[in-house]
This record gives sequence, C-alpha cells and structure tokens, in this order.
Amino acid sequence: MRAAELLERMRDLRVLIVGDVVLDRWCRYSEGHSEASRETGIPRIAVVHTDTTAGAAGTIANNLAALGVTGVSILGAIGDDGCGFELTRALAKRGVSSEPSIRTPLIQTFTYTKLINDATSVEDLPRVDFINTADLPREVEQQIIERFEKIAHTFDLVIISDQAETSSGGVVTPAMRAAVCKHAENHLVWVDSRMRAEHFRKAVVKPNESEGEAASKRALGRVDFEALRKLMDSPLLIVTRGGNGASIYDDGGERLVTGKRIAKPVDICGAGDSFTAGAAAALKITGSPEAAVRFGNIVASITVMKPGTGTASPEEVLANENPGD
Repeated sequence: MRAAELLERMRDLRVLIVGDVVLDRWCRYSEGHSEASRETGIPRIAVVHTDTTAGAAGTIANNLAALGVTGVSILGAIGDDGCGFELTRALAKRGVSSEPSIRTPLIQTFTYTKLINDATSVEDLPRVDFINTADLPREVEQQIIERFEKIAHTFDLVIISDQAETSSGGVVTPAMRAAVCKHAENHLVWVDSRMRAEHFRKAVVKPNESEGEAASKRALGRVDFEALRKLMDSPLLIVTRGGNGASIYDDGGERLVTGKRIAKPVDICGAGDSFTAGAAAALKITGSPEAAVRFGNIVASITVMKPGTGTASPEEVLANENPGD
C-alpha cells in the first residue's frame, strides 16, 4: 500500500495511548541577563522564552496527530498542578484528547525543564526535572485500570508507552499490565516498554536493539529474540536497529527491513516514539509487518532531522517515500 493511501486511511483511526505522559518545557535563557539575586547573591538563570510539548506517551500522540490521525487520546496520570495545566494545553494544541487521563493531587506532573542557551541554541545547563519518587498511588492505579477496561474496546488501536524506569513502572504497573494483556487477547495492542518488555503477553512488542537484548537476557539468560517472542506469546516482535532498519520476528520467521540511513541526524530523541506512531498505525491498516516497519522507518527518518522531539507531516512522508516501497 502506498503512503498516500495509508495516510488517507489513518485519518479515521481511533487510537488510545496508555502510559507515561510528561511535560517537556523548552526554556531559552539569556546569559546577558543572568544577574545575581540581590537577596542571596546567587546568580539567576534568566529564561526569556518557553515552549511546551508533551513527551514520552505524548510524543507518540503528537506524531500520530501530525500524520493526520484525528482520534488520538491519552490515558495516563497527570498532577493537579500548574505543569498539569500546561501539559493538557500542549496536548490540546496538537488535537490530542487528555480526557481519559486521571487528574490527581496525589502526584506531581512529571516535567522535564530543559535550559537552552538563547545565543547558541544548545542545551548546556543541567535540567530541572519534577519527578515522582514513589510508586503510583494505589487509588490512582485503580482509577486508570477501571477507565482502561471501560473504554479500550472503543478504540481501533491501543499503544502502550511504558517509559518509567522505576522497579514497578509508572502508569503501567503490574496490575495495569495484566489488564493490558487481557485486552490484547482479542485486540491489537502495540507495546513500547523501556525496561519490562518481557512481561507483556499476546501483544505486538517493539523494543530497540539494546532494550530487546536486555529483556531477552532477563527472561532467558541469553539473547534469543525468537525465543523471547514465544515466551511472550507475541504475534509479532519488532526490534528496531537504528540506521540499519528493524528486524521482524513472527510465525513467518525472522527478516530485516532496511530503512533510510541518516548520516548526520540532528536529534535522535523521540525517534523510537515516532517509529511507533507510524508503524503501529500502518500495521492496524495493512496487517503487514513489513509495510508497518517501512512506514515507521520513513517517519523516524524525518523526525531525527529536527531538533527535540519532532514530528513528520503527511507532505514530508510523501516526499521521503521510496518509489520501490
């Protein structure tokens, strides 16, 4: 299927992204205005401009919306705070609904504050991050599970963004993962899990190469992707390999789908999320792992040439399509 037809059919998809959604605050500061505080003598960092975007699960959502998908929603946990207000507003600007998400005063909104030198456009100071050091409160966990079980079946595609690096996970706790696996028995679920891929069952699982190797070693004591797929009872395992493309593992065996090699990427941050957005939507429409990987590779090849967590427009996808695809 050509990219033009894929993009046209994507418009009507309803996609639910479940998991860790964060706020990215891109703050440009001026060295020339970094005066010392009169009260403390401590130099200030003088922020002169701020942009906000949604990150992690939000990056997947932004990419889907940029591709023209009109029915994108996020189910996550957002603090009842100022950063939470900024996050929901950033999502709304992209046409992404945060209505399914749980707003709660029991956590603060996970926020990355990135300090960028206004003169050089380089992020050259330590970030100021708002993090949650405890596991997700049980009350919030239960609310998310109940909402997922109530609404998941109304979407064409569910994407899991399990990005938290705590031992039990952020939004995708063991109990939440059980609900996801049950849903995957009869519906298409795409999983992108940084540290817990081996614990999912029945879903399409997409780690990058290092994540996949780590998952295989944890589960099997060795790197064996086909054995890992069978352990997960997964219909499809896709291992992305950067500029080398991605390997597919399913009942048809193993094969590599190469992508467009980018010699000097501008910023690879969010490349996996942009791949997930394009590939998961393409898989839902075509049912073809090869078509999904090819489309995901195109999207990722565009976003890595943009600073920050960029997106790819339909026009850019069409301009970068290989006529042989």
